[in-house]
Amino acid sequence: MTTDRPIIQTRGLTKVFGSNGTAVHALRGIDLTVQRGEFVALMGPSGSGKSTLMAIVGCLDSPTSGTYDLDGVPVQGLSGAALARVRNEKLGFVFQTYNLLPRASIARNVELPLLYAGIGRKERRQRALELLEQVGIVEKANALPAQLSGGQRQRVAIARALANRPALLLADEPTGALDSKTGEEVLGLFKELHRRGNSVVLVTHDPHIASFAERRVELRDGLVVEPDAQAA
Repeated sequence: MTTDRPIIQTRGLTKVFGSNGTAVHALRGIDLTVQRGEFVALMGPSGSGKSTLMAIVGCLDSPTSGTYDLDGVPVQGLSGAALARVRNEKLGFVFQTYNLLPRASIARNVELPLLYAGIGRKERRQRALELLEQVGIVEKANALPAQLSGGQRQRVAIARALANRPALLLADEPTGALDSKTGEEVLGLFKELHRRGNSVVLVTHDPHIASFAERRVELRDGLVVEPDAQAA
């Protein structure tokens, strides 16, 4: 499910931390294209540059040089406020550690991005319940995060990431804190979201987890070494 305009397009992307004798070249010229509707696994060992690339793709950091277009919008050079707006409007994040507010109900956690977007209370609640239904946990809408299992909390995090109908869903080691059975269930949910048309980029070091994606991109020493390896 693609369009002519890629959801992600980077050209010559570099990232250097430090300077002169202490400079660390985390990215050394990344060319990456992800089409709308794709499910891509971004792979690589520790130190490969995948986390740095994820931060730039997620508008959490800026490249040293090169270009990055997100859904047709040139991102490099945007101000902090503009980057925050792009993150809220175009991106949904799922992290290993869930990042849920412990004293807020599950529904309230899912509503938060909608609150920041200025959506009214009634519409926020309706959208939150629809999303919780979509990820299979609507019966826990009034529970607190501490009352849920790890897999259930990650489903809540996924629902929250989808709240503003983002152009791109970014998942950073989303099963890292889960047991293998629960992890498989969460990965199955990502596959289902992809089947429904969501664009997904998943960061992992695990080839088995990467096999759930339709395409794998491997990084090593700040470079793409397998840009088009197809998942089994």
